[in-house]
Amino acid sequence: MSTDQQTRLSGSTSEIAAVKQRGMGWSLALLALAQLIYGLDINIVFVALPEIGHGLGFSEQSLQWVVSAYTVFCGGFLLLGGRAADMLGQKRMFIFALVLYALSSLLGGLAWDPLVIIIARAIQGIGAAFLFPATLSLINRLFEEGPRRNRALAVWGGAGASGLTIGSILGGILTNAFGWEAVFLVNVPLAGIVALAALFVIPRDERRKQKRYFDVPGAATVTAGATLLVYVLVQGPELGWASMEMIICAALSLILLSIFALIEIRSTAPLMSIHLFRNRSLAASMVITFIYMGTFGALPYFLTTLFQNVHGYSALQTGLAFIIPSLAIAAGTQLGERLASRLEARSTLLIGMIIGIVGTLLIPLGAYTDSSYLMIVPGLVISGIGQGITWTAMWITASNGVAPEDQGVASGMASTTLNIGNAIGLAILIAIANSGTHQMTGEAFRQALAEGNRTAIYLAALGILLGALVALFLPRKRKI
Repeated sequence: MSTDQQTRLSGSTSEIAAVKQRGMGWSLALLALAQLIYGLDINIVFVALPEIGHGLGFSEQSLQWVVSAYTVFCGGFLLLGGRAADMLGQKRMFIFALVLYALSSLLGGLAWDPLVIIIARAIQGIGAAFLFPATLSLINRLFEEGPRRNRALAVWGGAGASGLTIGSILGGILTNAFGWEAVFLVNVPLAGIVALAALFVIPRDERRKQKRYFDVPGAATVTAGATLLVYVLVQGPELGWASMEMIICAALSLILLSIFALIEIRSTAPLMSIHLFRNRSLAASMVITFIYMGTFGALPYFLTTLFQNVHGYSALQTGLAFIIPSLAIAAGTQLGERLASRLEARSTLLIGMIIGIVGTLLIPLGAYTDSSYLMIVPGLVISGIGQGITWTAMWITASNGVAPEDQGVASGMASTTLNIGNAIGLAILIAIANSGTHQMTGEAFRQALAEGNRTAIYLAALGILLGALVALFLPRKRKI
């Protein structure tokens, strides 16, 4: 081969590589945008709840279902969504989930009755349960394990953090300008555009070399069992843990999940292969995601309560107050990627959690009735950076050593514990924070609520310490 031919061949190879790199960049942009939509939808409805209740005639007791329907069905369908991505195709399920998001958001925006909007929120939750593992498993398939995947996960995590901030602010702006319907309708073009672009941008799903069977009995039992479990965790504080409804639902959940475990042990094509639990990184990351959302993930609730009920901020002011912690989390996700490319898994997680503990312990300094916002900023920034580092590292850890055909269900497993951890953590911390506020009003109520919030935040820091201890069980020398 002549020198000119070698030069042309080399140039052609470089061009192909550049085109492929650009394609991966566009794919990552869409996956990040989907995560931004996911994050946005978590917070955007909270600000509009009073208007939704007034506009549709909700009672005080039933209004919570606008939030709970989403949480319950998302938590119940995550594992099914993860396996569906593996079996039916990650790109296919990604697009399906976005279409489901768009249609359910349209139904929510046009809702004329409380039941209709609750159904819309339930369908949105199912869409989220299919979207989250599909997005995460696509990143794990398209970007090989190591620095490229770490970088992609950092971009994805930063987009999610941005979505939480945008949701808080946009919810206030849209509700004030156009009414509560706008917080649903805004999702329709966003999800629709991403779904349409994904058809042309995201690489098609890989062909399966062998036929795989879908575990219908396992899917039915785990989805019903997990949905009932999340329902108990969400409704327990409201209805009372000892109520007959909670006892029956908890018992049914335990029975269904036990049946699911038996099915998986005996099945030749299980929905969730038992061998996945032998992966130390995945098993530890499931515990860490559980603790993360029960501690770090509970902080926004107490910050919202602090800002609005203690300091008297409006909904829009509360959204603006979340800009600083959200920017800190986004910065932490990028720092987490750099650390993850240089250090072993547990070192990165430990650094993130230690920083998070320090920041979380500083937050209560600004949790007094006469405190200014500036007093809480140092804690918010430091805690946010720790959250971001931990967020990136724990998802990298969850994908380590998992076969491509199991990436979806592994993501579903970790995100299921994430959802359940948030429900349990919030239930425990809210009960503790509100224990001293009963039958109080005025300044006494504000003082008691501020004290309860401080106690809950200190306990969250203690929980993060427990997560750091779990990280010690990760493999010592494996790089993420």
